[in-house]
Amino acid sequence: MIKLVASDLDGTLLMPGGIMPEETFPLIERLYARGIIFVPASGRQLPNLKKLFAPVLGKIAIIAENGGLAWFGGETVFSDPTPAESVEYALGIIEKTEGLHPLLSCVDCAYYTDGFAPFEEKIAASYTAYKRVDGWADAPKEETALKISVWDEVTPCAEHGGKILPPLIKGLRTMVSGRDWLDVSSPTANKGEALGALQRRLGIARGECMGFGDHMNDAELLQRCGEAYVTANAFAGLKEMISGRVASNAEKGVIEKLKELV
Repeated sequence: MIKLVASDLDGTLLMPGGIMPEETFPLIERLYARGIIFVPASGRQLPNLKKLFAPVLGKIAIIAENGGLAWFGGETVFSDPTPAESVEYALGIIEKTEGLHPLLSCVDCAYYTDGFAPFEEKIAASYTAYKRVDGWADAPKEETALKISVWDEVTPCAEHGGKILPPLIKGLRTMVSGRDWLDVSSPTANKGEALGALQRRLGIARGECMGFGDHMNDAELLQRCGEAYVTANAFAGLKEMISGRVASNAEKGVIEKLKELV
């Protein structure tokens, strides 16, 4: 029996353009009524996800920052921050690479130094709490850095930044997270580890979980789910790993599968 449903957002649950299907919140309510908890699992920041899912916030858990953080019942139940010295090291490399624009994602706010207009537009579209600073030293020292989100001017990112950065940045996890984004984080931070923490907290087994994704940063999450599905528009590498299929995000494949579940 399924007791937890975890789904990536951009490219998976959300329709093209980041549009939330209108059936989403009623379905989450129906899942909750059946004892099934819904978990949005995204590279987005926690403040943005809380705002996005505000109508059902008391009935879900959240995996944010691509697994850097898990939230449930009003508290952080898992966190895998990136050490300050590693952040400084990685930012130095990213800023020297043409076409890449870093955003330091912390628990409560994201910080950036680059005023490149298209980059700022991207930030405004996906982040709720963000601030431009004159230099990285101006970011509050008490903030916990979860990851560095990197916007890539050259798409697809998998063919540009996704090839350039991994050999340069040692000791950290560098993972493409979308068509024009990649993340640099703690080597152990991923959506699967965050889901594992939620499974332990809630007493839910792998076989009681259903998961959905579209990109390689969803791989560990899907491997922790007894039922795992990728959308028709998913990255080819993920399709090779996961056999379950649903229709594309444009065709609301996740929504249709959830309708079957309830």
